[in-house]
Amino acid sequence: MKKLVKGKTKDVYQLDDGNYKPLFKDDLTGTDGVFDPGANTVGLTVDGAGKAGLAMSVYYFSLIKDNGYPTHFVSSGDDFMIVRPAVMFGGGLEVICRYKAMGSFIRRYGNIIDEGTPLDAVIEMTLKNDKLGDPLINEDALTATGILKPGEYTELKSLMHSISSIIKKDLNEKNMELCDIKLEFGKDKDGVIMLIDEISGGSMRVTENGDPVPPLELSNKVLNR
Repeated sequence: MKKLVKGKTKDVYQLDDGNYKPLFKDDLTGTDGVFDPGANTVGLTVDGAGKAGLAMSVYYFSLIKDNGYPTHFVSSGDDFMIVRPAVMFGGGLEVICRYKAMGSFIRRYGNIIDEGTPLDAVIEMTLKNDKLGDPLINEDALTATGILKPGEYTELKSLMHSISSIIKKDLNEKNMELCDIKLEFGKDKDGVIMLIDEISGGSMRVTENGDPVPPLELSNKVLNR
């Protein structure tokens, strides 16, 4: 295998057939040992987090694919998954759906909104750029810079709402609440926008009876282990 990407929470390898094989690490994003899915640095390492992230990603990619939405997921084994290659938006575009005011949303707007305030599935987009701190970017700037073509912002927003709703419903059925989630999208070889990267406990904030559910515990609860 040829290593294509050395990332914070996973490395990505290219297979001989052109597909990719992401290998999940036990590292989680955060600051000073505190987990934060919106952080752009590794904040802690949790034994078993990589395996849990893989299993949860496979579960949700399969669920979303079954609901008719395009993803890069191809297949999986006990300790791996295989995905299709994707063309990134610019250097990478993250899409966030917020059901409660938490994390970086509060860091930006905490003077005008209380933490935990319900939000109506607010969508934000950020550029994947560690040096710039993953800056927010709006529709006009995405189009002006050529990262998105006209109309793609609306398509991405609609996809994010639909996919987040599927995950939120699944968590609700397991007596948990989705507070926010960060996902990534790219295009396949035919230009179809599809869900890529991962869908793990490291990608979202979830609570149970008002208490945060850590990523490893979340995977166990989702997968009923």
